[in-house]
Amino acid sequence: MTGGRIVVVGDVINDIVAVPRVPVRPDTDTPASIRPRPGGSAANTAVWLASRGAAVDFVGAVGAHDAAAHRLEFREAGVEPHLQVEVGIPTGTIIIIVDGEVRSMLTERGANGALRIGAVTDALLAGAAVLHVSGYSVLDGFGAARTRELLERAAAAGVPVSVNPGSTGYIADFGVAAFCEAIQGATILFPNRAEALLLAGSDDPEEAARILGGRFPLVAMTLGSEGVLVVAEGREPVHVPAPAARMVDPTGAGDAFTAGFLEAWVRTGDPIAAAEAGVFVAACAVTVIGGRPV
Repeated sequence: MTGGRIVVVGDVINDIVAVPRVPVRPDTDTPASIRPRPGGSAANTAVWLASRGAAVDFVGAVGAHDAAAHRLEFREAGVEPHLQVEVGIPTGTIIIIVDGEVRSMLTERGANGALRIGAVTDALLAGAAVLHVSGYSVLDGFGAARTRELLERAAAAGVPVSVNPGSTGYIADFGVAAFCEAIQGATILFPNRAEALLLAGSDDPEEAARILGGRFPLVAMTLGSEGVLVVAEGREPVHVPAPAARMVDPTGAGDAFTAGFLEAWVRTGDPIAAAEAGVFVAACAVTVIGGRPV
């Protein structure tokens, strides 16, 4: 590793989170808690990292109309923002409807699709301990060739890369083989259970973890309230349980896990200790509405 800062690149989203208080009733009102929250998988990870004391640079794209507000949000959270501002394109927005551990999402990617890899400058890479890339930016923005270019630049700078795949729906649309090829060379993969099964072509989580562990030096597969499976250097999967937590909203739990893992991994180099830190931060995340610390 070449430095102490973590560079996070990817999506910024305006989340509108709705948690119904009773089962949703079609064609009439359903009482709910509704909160506007800043979000985006990569942005959430950056803010959780800063909450853990990490030095963080965030690279993303936003619409001009609320760029100042997002810049202020990041800086108040302790994250240094490097925002590509788009005129005439709104910041991405997601309406999230929460039902226990299940979420339904209506998504407009907005300015995120315009993010350019040139926004990740050589100066940022030169001071990085890790480059974390959101799969959403691979799938809707960079594409395979430009993602490969970014990973090659990171490798040339001696910077390990971690990837959060992002979305089974987007991966299926993009193509599993194309996505795997795009992120080849990454050091750490952070799939959830569904993403791991899709990427590995398996219906068994442990087998999927082993398959992905043969492709990437370090895999941390999140299993929701069941914890995480960690595969390091092709060894057998290790299960790290999650602490009990009062579930309010699972939005951003995976992003929080990634942040806890990366902060601890950069500090200790121990993947199991990193996973233990990750599940603790994720347990904190599910107790609040929205994908960031409050």
